[in-house]
Amino acid sequence: MNESPTPHPALPAVEAALRAAMGEQLRIVSAEPVSGGSIHTALRLQDAGGARFFAKLAPAAQAPMFEAEADGLGAIAASGSLRTPAVIARGGDEAHAILVLEWLDLQPLTSAADGARFAEALAALHRNVGEHFGWPRDNFIGRTPQANTERDNWARFFVEQRLRPQFARARAQGFDIELQRQADRLLDRVPALFLDYRPPESLLHGDLWHGNAAVLADGTPVVFDPAVHRGDREADLAMSELFGGFPSAFYTAYRRAWPLHEDYEQRKPLYSLYHLLNHLNLFGRAYLRESLRLATRLNEELARRRD
Repeated sequence: MNESPTPHPALPAVEAALRAAMGEQLRIVSAEPVSGGSIHTALRLQDAGGARFFAKLAPAAQAPMFEAEADGLGAIAASGSLRTPAVIARGGDEAHAILVLEWLDLQPLTSAADGARFAEALAALHRNVGEHFGWPRDNFIGRTPQANTERDNWARFFVEQRLRPQFARARAQGFDIELQRQADRLLDRVPALFLDYRPPESLLHGDLWHGNAAVLADGTPVVFDPAVHRGDREADLAMSELFGGFPSAFYTAYRRAWPLHEDYEQRKPLYSLYHLLNHLNLFGRAYLRESLRLATRLNEELARRRD
């Protein structure tokens, strides 16, 4: 199945999952390792007919992560706004969980024209509005479980389903007592950032950094690795700014397609803090200083509002 002397041990299960989805005649003739993130093993597969697939492999216990990913990709695809790789097959064996996706030849989002098209598609995704904040199922942000219990109040949702669990994980790992003091002050104050702002329940990608965004050769915008839920669209924009990588034309075009609230810059640190705390909990102390800085900045701003 693979000319490499050490083919991945999950390949028989991958082929079985593809055959169940596409027919017993399918046969994998090559499987090459490709970059696919830091969490899973990723392979580019090719069958005897020349069709290519993108396979993600993980220990069997991580099957819920692939189930959630498939759910999120399907939700975004159903919105008709952004292209996602189609889910071809899911499966596994006693040792492995498997997710096989459509192979797409992706290019980085760099040009002004690509940035503008991506922004317009993202605004269209955000215009898909539901009745509640959250999502019918829980999912993951990276490897971290992400609770999505539906609520009618966005500020309380963000406190209870996003910030509080991340602060609790940081506390359990023994991170900086000052960070915990800032958390104790901040969590009760967050609703003050929403006194004059009522966001609609937009469908969000949920993990919109530049590594999860691309275009096809014809400029079609593509997203993948989602952490979908319904929430404030500002959260997707804030995440896109946190690590950079999006062209400036993207932000100009988004604001033209759907202007942001005048107080967006005041809430942006709140949304950035969630992802920094997640990186702190996943990758360690390198993210502590910036997490503490943002929590402190938010508390100082909210104190000034109260005074």
